[in-house]
Amino acid sequence: MDLSAHVLSVIETRGLAGPDTPVVLMVSGGSDSTALAYLCADLRRQGKLGPLAMLHVNHRLRGDDADGDEAFARQLAEVLEIPFTCLSVDVRAISDEEGGNVEAVARRLRYQGAHEALAALCQQHAVPVADGRIFVAHTADDRIENFFMRSIVGTGPGGFRSMRYLNGQVGRPLLDLGRDDLRAYIDDLAEAGRAMGRGPAGELWCEDATNSHTDRFRAFVRCEMVPLAKERNPRLLDTLVRTMNRIGDEDDMLEAMADRLLECHGRRLEPQQEGCLLGPGLGLQPVPLQRRVAVRVLRDLLGPDARIEGASVDAVLEGFDGPQPRSGYVANIQGNLAVSANRAGVRIEPMAAFRTRRKRL
Repeated sequence: MDLSAHVLSVIETRGLAGPDTPVVLMVSGGSDSTALAYLCADLRRQGKLGPLAMLHVNHRLRGDDADGDEAFARQLAEVLEIPFTCLSVDVRAISDEEGGNVEAVARRLRYQGAHEALAALCQQHAVPVADGRIFVAHTADDRIENFFMRSIVGTGPGGFRSMRYLNGQVGRPLLDLGRDDLRAYIDDLAEAGRAMGRGPAGELWCEDATNSHTDRFRAFVRCEMVPLAKERNPRLLDTLVRTMNRIGDEDDMLEAMADRLLECHGRRLEPQQEGCLLGPGLGLQPVPLQRRVAVRVLRDLLGPDARIEGASVDAVLEGFDGPQPRSGYVANIQGNLAVSANRAGVRIEPMAAFRTRRKRL
């Protein structure tokens, strides 16, 4: 397989970027992101991508190994002649201070840094920030791991598509490719005499020792579940990628239908009031579409990264009783949101706003 041609096809058919699109590459130094850097550098030279920048985030979680990853990524950027930025953050200290999960804090800081790097790149080239992209190196392996993880813990509508090729400004051009394909591609480049980024011992990418630790959920799925599934079906990556893409096509169609329903039956509350009113007509729609509308409203109120609980979605739907909302119905759901119903429809709003409104009645 010609990986460069394949990645270009994904970028074009999935609308990830164009010939003038500024792109920030998130490069950890692992094999996947290293391959992404080589592929995008080649596409840039061919005039298929706009200006590139490389961002490496040192989470300061692995001591000298983390510093070695940073040095490798910096040298790779020099070889490929891509402007390099490193963001160094003490993730553990920040997570201890905030009382948050280390991985969740690391992810938030990574993407925050990526958006800041993209803003700087777009400003440098006089391109609107909204037209820029952030490329990450998620592969078919990552996507399948997500699929199994969600199979274990449960997921909401469309969750089994696992990952989107384009989510906001974040593009994933390697989603159809396996990690072994990408490592073989890097090895082939080296054998062909290409100028390569190398570690202290000549290694072509960095290995993260934490990938093999099975005390973390993803590593458990990666190291124990997926290998067993591949024994049963050696073409697991191809099979599940096709399946997830079909799920994704249907998910896109249902999301578009839910968007139209929300436009027809949903109404934002007054500007000074945060929340949404879902009109009685929504109760006549198929339950799967009602559920998607509820998820959309809850995500708008709780934030795009919030995990929407099934109980919260059910609480919104329970406010409807066929064509008539359940007058007098009240529920308290995640994020301290209030769900209430009367003849006008089902209302979702912060509990404080609900209590203030009730006092006025």
